[in-house]
Amino acid sequence: MITIKRTLIKETIKEIEKKVKVCGWVQVIRSHGKILFIDLRDVSGIVQLVFGPEFEKDKLTQSIRPEWVIEIQGKVAKRPKGMLNPKHITGSIEIQVENAKILSKAKTLPFSIDDDGYEINEEKRLKYRYLDLRRKRLKKNLEIRQKTIQFMRDYLIKQEFIEIETPILTKSTPEGARDFLVPSRNQSGKFYALPQSPQQYKQLLQVAGIEKYFQIARCLRDEDPRGDRQAEHTQLDIEMAFVSQKEILDLIEELYISIIKKIFPEKKITKIPFTRMTYEKAMEKYKTDKPDLRRNKKDPDELAFAFITDFPMFEWHEKDKKWGAQHHPFTLPNFVSQNLGGQAKNIKEMKKNPKKILAFQYDFVLNGQEIGGGSIRNTDLEVLTAVFEVLGHKKQDIKKKFRNYFEAFSYGVPPHGGIASGIDRFLAVVLKEPSIREVIAFPKTGDNRDLMMDIPSEVTKEQLKELHIKLNQKSK
Repeated sequence: MITIKRTLIKETIKEIEKKVKVCGWVQVIRSHGKILFIDLRDVSGIVQLVFGPEFEKDKLTQSIRPEWVIEIQGKVAKRPKGMLNPKHITGSIEIQVENAKILSKAKTLPFSIDDDGYEINEEKRLKYRYLDLRRKRLKKNLEIRQKTIQFMRDYLIKQEFIEIETPILTKSTPEGARDFLVPSRNQSGKFYALPQSPQQYKQLLQVAGIEKYFQIARCLRDEDPRGDRQAEHTQLDIEMAFVSQKEILDLIEELYISIIKKIFPEKKITKIPFTRMTYEKAMEKYKTDKPDLRRNKKDPDELAFAFITDFPMFEWHEKDKKWGAQHHPFTLPNFVSQNLGGQAKNIKEMKKNPKKILAFQYDFVLNGQEIGGGSIRNTDLEVLTAVFEVLGHKKQDIKKKFRNYFEAFSYGVPPHGGIASGIDRFLAVVLKEPSIREVIAFPKTGDNRDLMMDIPSEVTKEQLKELHIKLNQKSK
C-alpha cells in the first residue's frame, strides 16, 4: 500500500491533476442534490472538497458536521469557469474526493468562530479560548506577534546584542507591584518570587561584562484587578553598558521605525524623529504623562510615538503615608540637572526634599498608551542606599536584602542603562484591538483568573503539608 504524505491546503494549488491527502476542520457544508461540497480548513488555508454522486448513500460521509476533523484523499482539479473564488488562495482549484476518514467528531460550538467575535461575551470566549483561537482574526494576530518578536531578535542580534534567559524563580524585592511567591518545599519557611522583571539579573549581566543584553522576557506581577492589565505579560528587555539616555532612545526609535516599515507598511508614523519631552512639559501641556500626539485621532493607521523623560524620582503614597519610587528604586537620581552640588549635599537634599528630585527615567508612548519604560541605573551604592532609606528601609536591612548588588558592584560595575517595551500593549495598539487579551494566546481576565484552566484553584492538604503551609479559617 502506497502511503501519501499530507499536503498543506495552501500547497494543493501546485498539485493540479495529482492525488493528495489533506487534513483539517470542516468549515462549511453545502449539499447540491447528489453532490456534496465541504470547505476544509487547516493552518494554511481553506479548500473546497467535492464529494460526487458515489458518496450520496455513504453514511459516513453524510454524517459529517462542522468542525469535525477529517482526512481526505483525492485528485486536485481546476474549478469550472464561473466557479472561481478569489477570496481564497485555493479559489481556482478543488479536490475531487476519493476517500474520506473521520479523525475526530465535534459537538456544536458554544459560539460562532466565523466572524471577529467582538460581540460575544468575553468570559465565554476566554473559557473556550481553544475554540476562540480558531477564528481568523486571532490566528492572524498571533502570526503578526511571532513576526514582530522575530524581527526584534534579528535586529538586535545584528547590533551585537546577546539574548540571555534569566531565572523565573528569583528573590522577592520591593520593585513596585506585589510579587507572586513560590514556597520552597526543601527550605521550610522560605520562598522564591516570580520576576516582576529581570531587573537585577540584567544589571548583574553588565557586571559580568555582557555589555549588550536582550531578552523576550515573561514578567509577573500580582497587581490589583485592572481592565487592560495581565498578571503575566511579555516585554522586550534591553540593557547596555557605557551608554547614554540618548543612545538608548535612539536605538528604540530606530528599531520601531524598522518594525513598522517591515511588518506594518500600511501604518503612517506621525513624526520622525519621535517627539521627546519632559514629564513636566507633558503634564503642563497635556495633563498626562502619556499624551496622544496623533494629528488625526480618527485615523486608525496613524502612529504617534513619543519619549517622556525626566520623571520625578519619588512619589508620595497617601494611603501608606510614605514615599515610593515613581518607577523603581534602581534608577539614577538626576542630581546634575538639579544643580545640587557635591554628592553628600545631593544625598542630604534628596532625603530632605524627595519630591524635588528628578531621575534619568524615560517612558515610551504610542497613541496615548505607555508601551515601555527604562532608566539609567544607579551604580553608586551610597546613593542607592540613600534612595532605599527615603523609601522607608533601614540601612542594615538594605544591605541584607540587596546583598548581591553590594557584593557584585564592589568588583567593578560599568555605568549602564536599559529599557523594557511591552510587546502585548504595542501590538494591541497597532492592530487596533480593544484589549491586550486579543493579542495573547491564553490571557487571563482583568482580575487574574484563567477561566479555561479554572485557576487560581485549591490544592490538596497533602500539597500544603509538604510546603509547610497552613491556611487560616478565612482563607478556607
